[in-house]
Amino acid sequence: MSHDPIETAVLGLIRTQDPQVAAIIEAEQARQATTIELIASENHVSPAVKHAIGSCLTNKYAEGYPGARYYGGCIHHDEIEHLAQERACKLFGCTHANVQPHSGAQANMAVFMALLAPGDSFCSLLLKDGGHLSHGMKINFSGKYFNPVHYPLHADPASPDFETIDYDAVRAVCMEHKPKLLLCGYSAYPRTIDFARFREIADECGALLMADIAHIAGLVAAGVHPSPFPHAHIVTTTTHKTLRGPRGGLIMTNDDDLVKKINRALFPGIQGGPLMHTIGAKAVAFGEALEPAFRAYQMQTIANAEALAAALTGLGYRITSGGTDNHLMLVDLQPRSADLTGTDAELWLEAAGIITNKNGIPNDPRPPRITSGLRLGTPAVTTRGMKPEQMNDIAQLIDRVITAGLESPETLACVTKEVRADVTNLCQIHSLP
Repeated sequence: MSHDPIETAVLGLIRTQDPQVAAIIEAEQARQATTIELIASENHVSPAVKHAIGSCLTNKYAEGYPGARYYGGCIHHDEIEHLAQERACKLFGCTHANVQPHSGAQANMAVFMALLAPGDSFCSLLLKDGGHLSHGMKINFSGKYFNPVHYPLHADPASPDFETIDYDAVRAVCMEHKPKLLLCGYSAYPRTIDFARFREIADECGALLMADIAHIAGLVAAGVHPSPFPHAHIVTTTTHKTLRGPRGGLIMTNDDDLVKKINRALFPGIQGGPLMHTIGAKAVAFGEALEPAFRAYQMQTIANAEALAAALTGLGYRITSGGTDNHLMLVDLQPRSADLTGTDAELWLEAAGIITNKNGIPNDPRPPRITSGLRLGTPAVTTRGMKPEQMNDIAQLIDRVITAGLESPETLACVTKEVRADVTNLCQIHSLP
């Protein structure tokens, strides 16, 4: 299934020692190769990134930071971490980068631990409106140990700004509660973020500004979305999603004092030894993102998202906020059928080889496990070389499946087989890197 001879050889070694594990990996390899990946937070890494994360760097404990380790034998791990830091700073235009967070949520936790005391207030967007669980969800550390206050989206359906950030309301909430930290950057928000406006509000209310760009990091790095620098005091992100690196986190700042607090909060505050194999893969991914081709990829990702949103709109689906400026969109399924749920659509589409995730829409009447919408993104299909023409085809396939599901189980079963064949053909034409 793989065109990568190194991966094929490695799987052969695993199969010899542990055929059960090898079989599961091969099955997942086949699933990824033969399905259309529309989950906005997922992507396909290059072979170089994949092999770096499977390298001998995994064998070493390297607690601490370059030049200040708690173990011997870290000379090359210092080199690879320095390289990752240097490339991250060049990529995002900052002076300090901590490449050790195991995930985006860990990066956010470190910032909270560095800058807030238990019970301190911070201001963010609600999860149900497009925020993230680490931005104040009550069962998450951010909502359990700190005091989240939230700003809303524009709620008037008659307004051209419907379902976009209401900056006047952000200011009003911040001036009322005087949070220590104002947070922007989201997990399901399809519009451009005005970081300069957020900084004005933060300065006025006496808060530090934190930008979580986990979803749009690749767009920012390529210069196709405004950068949070120099406006944000702290920037966190994941290194996968649009950045197309390994699963991991990253924290950046231009402030010499803040970086010291953040470094201590991450290690030894919430993490032990860094995952040096992942840091090696981050360095590779950052190097790839510095190449001119990366900007072209991000521009195509946005063009594909716009095309997919337009095609779905033409088929009777509502795209929240009226469209998208980035790589993702929220699809409101209710105009197609009041009874149609995100859970139904996700399951039906997966059976047909189209991978999506159910997602709440702003003011969703249904709970998060059910939802009235889907979140779709184009980073992974763009990595496969697909263009707007294929986005139109994918929209048609999505609609065929959902229409069949609304008609009857028998019709759905028949159409699912037909669409699965079309998906397989599309994936053969546009193979994985």
